[in-house]
Amino acid sequence: MTPFEATLVALAGVCAGAINTVVGSGTLITFPVLLALGYPPVVANASNSIGLVPGGVAGAIGYRRELAGQGKRLLRLGGASLLGGVTGALLLLVLSPDVFEAVVPVLIVIALSLVLAQPWLSRKLASMERHEHGGVSAIAATFGAGVYGGYFGAAQGVLLVGMLGVLMDERLQRLNALKNVLTAGVNLVAGIVFVAIADVDWWVVLMIAAGSTVGGVLGARIGRRLPPTVLRGLIVLVGLVAVVLLVID
Repeated sequence: MTPFEATLVALAGVCAGAINTVVGSGTLITFPVLLALGYPPVVANASNSIGLVPGGVAGAIGYRRELAGQGKRLLRLGGASLLGGVTGALLLLVLSPDVFEAVVPVLIVIALSLVLAQPWLSRKLASMERHEHGGVSAIAATFGAGVYGGYFGAAQGVLLVGMLGVLMDERLQRLNALKNVLTAGVNLVAGIVFVAIADVDWWVVLMIAAGSTVGGVLGARIGRRLPPTVLRGLIVLVGLVAVVLLVID
């Protein structure tokens, strides 16, 4: 890796860390950069997943106030999320990429629809009893998002916030804080699987880790100040960009 390439990867990591903390889909920045630099897809995906973990941790720390009181919820959903991440990472290594990539845009569109419809659905569901932790449906949704995140990761946060926003009676910023912890965990366990089975470029990991940590801190400072309407609009915008890029690719 040349100094120019290292700088480029680190800068991509900064952008990805910030976007992941505020919305999600940071992989859509780092992954194409690595491919453009000539890294094989599996190596790029594996190295990227590990490198983004410190950024996710930094973002979660930045959202610590919004995480207050969500300890039980994290324990309830965390196991399903981690199991999903391991499952998704294994699927990446055994399935044909065409099979899963065909449904990725559809999943993102569904997530965006849920984000947009969340206020309306919340009003419609107000008369219905919803579990504080989302019940079994939230656990299943978190597992599904973990599978998707372990496989590819782009827009994992969008998908997760969209589903949990419908299933839980909770403010969007607190759901975003929850998302940061769960997605960081998925990247971590997927990275462990990749280290054990796939090839990893540790220079790439180092550059993305350094950049994403800075980005995670910046993203938390920005994201926590965004009104729910603006945050929802940003989630939808990034998600649409993700769909367009995946379809074009």
